[in-house]
Amino acid sequence: MKIEFTKMHGLGNDFILIDGIRNQALAGFSDEELSTLSIFLCKRRFGVGADQLLLLVPSDKADFRMRIFNADGSEVEMCGNGIRCFAKYIWDSGLSDKDILEVETMAGNILPEKRGDLVRVNMGLPRFRPDEIPLYAEGIENLPGDEIIDFPLEVEGETFRISCLSMGNPHTVIVVDDVKTFPVSYFGPMIENHQIFPRRTNVEFVEIVNNSEVRMRVWERGAGETMACGTGASAAAVITAKKGLTGREVNVHLLGGELFIEWADDGHVYMTGPAITVFDGVIIYNYR
Repeated sequence: MKIEFTKMHGLGNDFILIDGIRNQALAGFSDEELSTLSIFLCKRRFGVGADQLLLLVPSDKADFRMRIFNADGSEVEMCGNGIRCFAKYIWDSGLSDKDILEVETMAGNILPEKRGDLVRVNMGLPRFRPDEIPLYAEGIENLPGDEIIDFPLEVEGETFRISCLSMGNPHTVIVVDDVKTFPVSYFGPMIENHQIFPRRTNVEFVEIVNNSEVRMRVWERGAGETMACGTGASAAAVITAKKGLTGREVNVHLLGGELFIEWADDGHVYMTGPAITVFDGVIIYNYR
């Protein structure tokens, strides 16, 4: 079977996008088969190589629907860098001439907007209640009911002050003194898979630069450390503003570049950043 794809990235957070509207190669694939396909395609040195697989499919609720599969095969709700690439593909392919798209995701309908060479995305409202993240509170003493801000979590003898929220997917933000030297690959997977997170969590390690700038490294659920994370940058900006460490407009410096995040007065979070097409290709897939 020949599968056509487009390789894209947002600040080095890279994706394989398959157009299921023009390309019917995946018609009839079950969710389990799509999961297996994602593992195969995303594996670096053996497949195309990517953090995630994006599927562009029709929607009866919006202009288009985006499905997202991690490199480990798990399907996830939302990806900020991914939706910018998704929107750029739609515009570049002539699938829509709208400057603002409505895209159905598992996290709800998201609105990417064309802003010159960049893409601005209304990421929606952050949610803080433990049951909305979700966070499993049973058995944890003194856990506050309405939000989790600076809650002490012990991991391997270290106590982290975690702040948790949902940006359509679960996030845990931790402020550190020096993000460059922090052992992300050691603590990241332990926090991601901690028993209090029933659906696991993305983990953002954040260093405050000044009132309008932070540095961030991210351990993504199901993908490991990535060059950038749009929902993670949004989560970090919200938490640092909520804690009074920054204002509500923040430049987030990631390994792959910079995102601008605004937590607007209406409560919505807006993310602006680039989306890059790397190449188009065809791969032979014989595992079905």
